[in-house]
Amino acid sequence: MCQQVKAEHQLPSGLLQPVKIPLWKWERITMDFVSGPPLSPTKKDTMWVIVDLLTKSTHFVPVRTDYSLQKLAKLYVAEIVRLHGVSVSIISDKDPRFTSRFWKALHQALGTKLDFSTAFHPQTDGHSERVMQNLEDMLRGCVIDFSGSWEDYLPLAEFAYNKCYQSSIQKAPYEALYGRRCHTPTCWTELGERRSLGPKLILETEEKVKLIRTRLKEASDRQKSYADLKCKEIEFSVGDQVFLKVSPWKKVLRFGQKGKLSPRFIGPYQIVRRVGPIVYQLELPPELNRIHDVFHVSMLRRYRSDPSYIVSVEEIEVRPDLTYEEELVQILDRDVKVLRRKYVPLVKVLCRNHGSEEATWEPEEAIRQQYPHLF
Repeated sequence: MCQQVKAEHQLPSGLLQPVKIPLWKWERITMDFVSGPPLSPTKKDTMWVIVDLLTKSTHFVPVRTDYSLQKLAKLYVAEIVRLHGVSVSIISDKDPRFTSRFWKALHQALGTKLDFSTAFHPQTDGHSERVMQNLEDMLRGCVIDFSGSWEDYLPLAEFAYNKCYQSSIQKAPYEALYGRRCHTPTCWTELGERRSLGPKLILETEEKVKLIRTRLKEASDRQKSYADLKCKEIEFSVGDQVFLKVSPWKKVLRFGQKGKLSPRFIGPYQIVRRVGPIVYQLELPPELNRIHDVFHVSMLRRYRSDPSYIVSVEEIEVRPDLTYEEELVQILDRDVKVLRRKYVPLVKVLCRNHGSEEATWEPEEAIRQQYPHLF
């Protein structure tokens, strides 16, 4: 019981595991979707961000949320494969579009390995997230200064990003990709007429790629040294029993307790496979079959002592994010909360979950939308 409820006052588990540095351009890429921008005149409402891990060069593709997987596959071939060939691996989050059978079958036929971020640990795809943040800042500035649709400025944002200096490779992505500086009015006078042809061009390109990989390794080692100061190293073996962390959730009932008085960990569960240096696969019970069974080491706590003691999760409706929804049984009373300028109707509802009951006051409008059958 102490292992379940006690808070940890130690450094987070798991040292930083940097992504493997690619050997060549557009060999390893990351991709993600930026959703939420206003609807463009061509009915586009999402931006597809694809980034090369070696040269840091990017492609921004306007798409729609309701595009079919076949449509996305055609765009991928037209925008990426046509220009850069087939990639060795793709890093992304667990978006349903990336985890579908069609997408997996497509890249299996192309010979591309799909690497997904670990459950409850999205930092794996942090490279795409940072590029997406820069893209949103650029488009926000363009729309504020020049007005118009964001889709009109997307090609210019891609051009501006690819010609900007990157500290990790110490040059612009355009220069890293093509071996020369980008032709713009601000640097035409600096370029001159120097040209490299034949074997000399090939040799210079290979030397530049080696230099880029060396600089990326230095940047990666520097980031790892900073991150590891705030983490601790911990390892488990196959067959070990571990607890699984559940996050606090307001107004969510777990194991007969509500809010802060609910257990911090559930289990124990057995480790069946070590997926990576800090990633493990657990043997979850049938009640948790909707939850991905691969977890980062920071979500686990070693279980000690009696292996026969198990916290049961029976009769609990488990969500994929490891939270549990309470069941509203009936409405007991009504009231109106008087504010300065408005009135808020309230209802007293009886909640039941895992054999316990509790009555709470909730806004009538929210309860009416979620549980219309009670009215």
